[in-house]
Amino acid sequence: MQGQRLPLRVATLLTGLLECLGFAGVLFGWASLVFVFKTEHYFEELCEPNARLMGNATGLDDCKAQDERFSLIFTLASFMNNFMTFPTGYIFDRFKTTVARLIAIFLYTSATLTIAFISADSAVLLFLAMPMLTVGGILFLITNLQIGNLFGKHRSTIITMYNGAFDSSSSVFLIIKLLYEQGISLRASFIFISVCSAWHVGRTFLLMPRGHIPYPLPPNYSYGLCSGDGPGEEEKKTVESQKLELSEEFISPKKEIPTPGQQQEPRSFRSYAFSRRFAWHLVWLSVIQLWHYLFIGTLNSLLSNLASGDRVLVSTYTNAFAITQFFGVLCAPWNGLLMDRLKYKYQEEARKTGSSASAAALCSTVPSLVLTSLLCLGFALCASIPVLPLQYATFILQVINRSFLYGGNAAFLTLAFPSEHFGKLFGLVMALSAVVSLLQFPIFTLIKGPLQNDPFYVNVMLALVTLLTFVHPFLVYRECWQKESTPGVA
Repeated sequence: MQGQRLPLRVATLLTGLLECLGFAGVLFGWASLVFVFKTEHYFEELCEPNARLMGNATGLDDCKAQDERFSLIFTLASFMNNFMTFPTGYIFDRFKTTVARLIAIFLYTSATLTIAFISADSAVLLFLAMPMLTVGGILFLITNLQIGNLFGKHRSTIITMYNGAFDSSSSVFLIIKLLYEQGISLRASFIFISVCSAWHVGRTFLLMPRGHIPYPLPPNYSYGLCSGDGPGEEEKKTVESQKLELSEEFISPKKEIPTPGQQQEPRSFRSYAFSRRFAWHLVWLSVIQLWHYLFIGTLNSLLSNLASGDRVLVSTYTNAFAITQFFGVLCAPWNGLLMDRLKYKYQEEARKTGSSASAAALCSTVPSLVLTSLLCLGFALCASIPVLPLQYATFILQVINRSFLYGGNAAFLTLAFPSEHFGKLFGLVMALSAVVSLLQFPIFTLIKGPLQNDPFYVNVMLALVTLLTFVHPFLVYRECWQKESTPGVA
């Protein structure tokens, strides 16, 4: 039976990877799309007359109001990308996979059709289209992350691989830019993306469960093509019966006796949402994410300044940035592989020594958290140095760090908290970090205005704030050490 289901599971894995790679995180190729929008004269009416008359040589460098409008659209879209993850995570938990994916398809198709048929005169509709595009994309990612449950011990590797594919999908806008330069219109490209929604619909009903993929996976689990009626009573009973098993795995795998008052609280969503572990994870994610959003949202303006408005140089570096984004899907699985290997190693040691298995699983996340913080610090330092050729190194560090960030975030939540709360906790941490990401627009305005395009002081402050991210892995490590040294503590 297992062998008969393997081709279906592999097909689900590969098509899910393709879906995340081609559609889920296209927003983060924003710099490539802005280049096309500027060529199409979007928001050019905001420019001063002399900026428009100076032609292509310096026009990119002189229109502050146009840059601010594009930065505001990206700020809003990236905010919605994170903030709406909480309600969409709730929808996924409450109404299950099919409903969540149909909502995603509706939002995504509406957005791509809107972008296809707007022009410079109606460019304000980008404020509606881009958030819809990102919310649809994040729903694609959330519904695909559960596919990791089909592959047991490789779960973290697959989750991080999907997050890497989410990052790599930003290269889609590079393809649109290159096609545009070859004479294929923006409208034609987005109409093609809209037509691909038929493929999403087919995959929803043929290769995805109607409910949720449980973890651990029951022996006779079937879905999609192998299941005619979706999540019947057998699957519901399986999910319910395994909630206690999962809770015990995360809370007291050895069935240790908890301290008074702890028996019910760890099983509630509220107790996890207000825990110190979750709070510091939120700080870790928010600070690193702010760096990435600020960098991506202001990249076109940054390159224009460093290249003195040379459109050819700006185009070359924009292409280089977008190409490096594609390699996120290759970088992210290494983080998951590291976590999976360490989890297996630590849990084997825990079984031999009789220590807590939940502590062992938690310990496996510490190297990933530290490495992600180090990569962010290196990326931040390179981005702060105003040397144009150095930005190639910045692009490389940025894509590695970003692929580690989101894959590590999802994997940490699966290892540090019970899976029945994953959708809600994943949505909550993304929603709260979205509030912090709103700082990118006032920071951009500060750099463009009072600081006169000199981001040095802002970069120094943000680099110092980045040091806060090292507190999270330190506290997780200390918590692991305390659990190992006192087995009676759940």
